Amino acid sequence: MDVQRLFSLDGRVALVTGGSRGIGKMIAEGYIQSGAKVYITARKADICDATAQELGENCISIPGDISTIEGCEALAAELGAREEKLDILLNNAGAAWGAGFEEFPEGGWDKVMDLNVKSPFFLTQKLHGLLKNAASGERPAKVINVASIDGMKINPWETYSYQASKAALIHLTRRMAVRLLQDNIIVSGIAPGAFQSEMNKAARDYADVVAKAIPAKRIGTPEDMAAVGIYLASRAGDYVVGTTIPVDGGVVNAFAPMGGTDAEGH
Repeated sequence: MDVQRLFSLDGRVALVTGGSRGIGKMIAEGYIQSGAKVYITARKADICDATAQELGENCISIPGDISTIEGCEALAAELGAREEKLDILLNNAGAAWGAGFEEFPEGGWDKVMDLNVKSPFFLTQKLHGLLKNAASGERPAKVINVASIDGMKINPWETYSYQASKAALIHLTRRMAVRLLQDNIIVSGIAPGAFQSEMNKAARDYADVVAKAIPAKRIGTPEDMAAVGIYLASRAGDYVVGTTIPVDGGVVNAFAPMGGTDAEGH
């Protein structure tokens, strides 16, 4: 057994949506360090380009807006013009919206549902051909959907569409896994807890306070997130099909207090 090869991504091509910062950037960096060539995409071109420059020559920026099917098609076409295959698709781009029940707006519902649920499905659909080109029984292609522990438990905040969208993505991961396994494409998921990001400002700005509500007594680190991303993308994760792994310091599966501290993450 060659343990080094179990976690190697040498020669693989990956696409990370929402890869310019936060969890997407953490995993993209881990993929690069494990030997992959990584394309990152994000809506803000300047930030996406800057992150690619920071992560080095094996990171390529393709800015774009994948909140629409047209945006997914454009990204797939651009990637297809550059690569003949795609080994790893990390569907990480996401949005959140918070508002009280009585005033929660339709716009906040649709924006979150479109990006968090519709986009992962249709981007995977548009990239199906490139994924199949990379896939074999000996080395399957991977689709990894980034959900949230908020799809597994209720948090104290009125983020109705966000929590519903992440629960939907977890179930969508199961359904996609059943179909795409026929093409030697393995679909799995990650449910982050508290990690520092633009979306999780509580973990970013009040890490010590947030940590008190986490059984592990700390928030997640970039290494924690990169590790699970590498595991699922590499040979090590080839037998993990349809499962979404919580990476949360024990919040979902332990007796954690549910008070006013936000321990959710994207």
